[in-house]
Parts: sequence; C-alpha cells; structure tokens
Amino acid sequence: MADKKNQFTHYDAINWNKVIDPIDKATWEKLTEQFWLDTRIPISNDMKDWRSLGPVEHKLYDHVFGGLTMLDTLQSQDGMASLLDAAVTPHERAVLNNIKFMESVHAKSYSSIFETLDTPAEIDEIFDWASKNEQLQYKANKINSVYHDPDPLKRKIASVFLETFLFYSGFYTPLYFVGHNKMANVAEIIKLIIRDESVHGTYIGYKFQLAYKELTEQEQKDLNSWAYDLLYDLYDNEEKYTHQLYDEIDWFDDVMIFLRYNGNKALMNLGLEPMFADGAEDVNPVVMNGISTSTANHDFFSQVGNGYRLGQVENLSPDDYNVGKSTQAGLDSSKEE
Repeated sequence: MADKKNQFTHYDAINWNKVIDPIDKATWEKLTEQFWLDTRIPISNDMKDWRSLGPVEHKLYDHVFGGLTMLDTLQSQDGMASLLDAAVTPHERAVLNNIKFMESVHAKSYSSIFETLDTPAEIDEIFDWASKNEQLQYKANKINSVYHDPDPLKRKIASVFLETFLFYSGFYTPLYFVGHNKMANVAEIIKLIIRDESVHGTYIGYKFQLAYKELTEQEQKDLNSWAYDLLYDLYDNEEKYTHQLYDEIDWFDDVMIFLRYNGNKALMNLGLEPMFADGAEDVNPVVMNGISTSTANHDFFSQVGNGYRLGQVENLSPDDYNVGKSTQAGLDSSKEE
C-alpha cells in the first residue's frame, strides 16, 4: 500500500507583491472597487413606473430578463469554469474567481427584480418560458458547447461574444425606458451589470490576444475564420430571438442596430476586425444616453446607487495596459535619485 503521507500536492501561496502580469492586478483592483449587490438598489421605488406600463411592456421586461438570467447562470457556471481551467497565472485565476462570483450576483439580481415587480405565478411563467424558448436554448447550448472545447482560445472567444454581444438584446429594454425616465432603479442594476461586463470582456479579450500572438500565421487565420463563423451563427439566431421579443412593440430594427454595434465591440475586444457597418452614431440616442454609467447615488437612508462612495471607477481602456511600464519607470527614476 502506498504511503499516504507522501501523496500531498505542493501548493504555493499567491503573492500579490510579485505579479507576473500587471493587468491582473489592475483588473482585480477595478473589479473590487466597483463591487455591488442587488440588495443595495431600491427596486421598489420603480413600482409607480411599473404600474404605468401596459401588458406588452411587462411581458417584454419579464422575458428579456428571463433570458439574461439563463445566460448569466451559464456564464457563472460552465463559462468561468472553462476559463479557470486555462488560467496562466495564479493572479489570473483570482480575477476569474472574482468574475465568476459577480456573474452569480448578476443572475441573482434578476430574481430580485422579479420578486419586486411580479406575482409568483408570473415568475413561474418567466422561468418556464426561458426553459422552453428555442432560440434562447440554442444560443445557451451553442456557447456551452464551445466552453467544453479543448481549445482555450475558442472558449475565450465564446465568453467575449456572450458578454459583449448576446446580452445586449436584453439590455436594450431597460436602457430604452431609463432614457425616457422610466424604471430608473431597475436600469441602475443593468448599468452596474454592463459596467462589470465591460471589464470582463476587455480583460478576457486581452488574455485572448496574448495567446493569439503566439500562434502561427495559419493558426491565426483558421481561428479568425472560426470566430467569424461563430458570430454569424449567433447573429442569425439572435435575429430570430429579437423578432420574438420585440416585434409586438415594433423595436426590432433598432435593437438589431444595437446588437451589431456591440458585435463589433466584441470583435475589437479580441483584437479582430469589426464585421458590421453600424457604429455608435447609428444606435438610438435614447439608448446610448441610457447606457451611461454616471453616478446615481440615492439619499443616505436608502441604498447606494451605481456611483457608490467606495471610489471613482471607469472602464478599462487600452492605456490601462501600460500600467507595468509606468510603474517600472517610476521605480527606475526613484533608484536614480
């Protein structure tokens, strides 16, 4: 019998004072600075607006949020697990663990909205609809199949497409209404989620680009072709899904413009060329105004809003990737002094 005392695995403690990739630390700090929970947003303050909306708008809200709940559940379970499996540094693993938790917060947030706005019977209908909707199930299964692909770069592509592209057919509704001064607290939750997803998509796209540069030219061409084929397939399904959600309210064309705009953003996160002609100027300006994540703090006795008093937060930009260079330059200058 083997000696069990000699079967221990060697573990190293994570050292945040010796970071291999400074973007890991920068992203960790940004994500923790913008930490939030749905319980801190007074959703019930939207009840007056909710009662002013008709049954078509109620169904639209319920179904888009039902779809988003499913996709966030997928991302918090299979999605992050597949990315963690391919993490290169211990700090990257820590960041992905943070993202994994926040995806669960996102999924739970929709249940808080349902609990406030809907009856138990209506909530049951939402989840039943999500479990049976053909297009919703298709995209969830399509993304999930990639999450079980042996190629870690394909998994990163799927993750970025989910967070920067597929979510936005659902995000359109609350952004449109808050642009018309309706359902502000529900929209605040969505803007907090969008703020998170912006960092998630940028970070995972950055990690993709690091590994992509190590591929041969032919491998890059093959992966590019695969990525665009996947996006075309998802877009075709999303077009059918958007018809189902928005035809009754006649927003289909505007939502598709918004989706194409965000599809380009997903490709840009991956360092790939945009596929669609649509730009920010083509998107409904009411929705672009609604997507702003400016501070919306509530009074002291209610909960805090998406600005939070924990610090000033902005999304990652390409300049953030120079953090290591600026830090090293400062260290070198201090040594010279």
